[in-house]
Amino acid sequence: MTLLVPFDGSELAEAALVRATEFAAVFDEDVLAVTVIPKGNARYARKRDWLGDEEPFAMQPIVSKLHEQVVGLASSADFIHKTVDKYAPSGSISTRIRKVAKREDVSMVFIGSDNAGHLVTSVSSVGGNVATDEAYDVVIVRNRSPAKIAKLKNASPHRHTKSDFYLPD
Repeated sequence: MTLLVPFDGSELAEAALVRATEFAAVFDEDVLAVTVIPKGNARYARKRDWLGDEEPFAMQPIVSKLHEQVVGLASSADFIHKTVDKYAPSGSISTRIRKVAKREDVSMVFIGSDNAGHLVTSVSSVGGNVATDEAYDVVIVRNRSPAKIAKLKNASPHRHTKSDFYLPD
């Protein structure tokens, strides 16, 4: 089975990835980070700091940046990206993530969300939709600092380098 992390590059997605890696070491499972990218949507990409203010949208540099970020935090994790239409609603993004979870026989999903303290349904629209699937357990990561990401990154027993690299569709 696999532990899945919807990964958008944010601090909380980083924390979720590190937590998933910690769990994976205990449960002897694989970690899969998945990013869903709306094709050609520079505004969406800029909002997530995937692009600079004047940088044109280009899929390969975005995927490369996210892949490097994943491997830098959890070198044993696999990384894939999926695409949706330019102005796809968040429901399309969460549907892609749930399809990956089903295909990969995911046992747990680690969602980074700072507004998940009250009800799971209050998680951001993508996270909330992913969390509603009963096929896997959900771990909501609300804090950036408890895992001490930089320290764990360097101390992880799973620091072997992945040679896999996933290029855009």
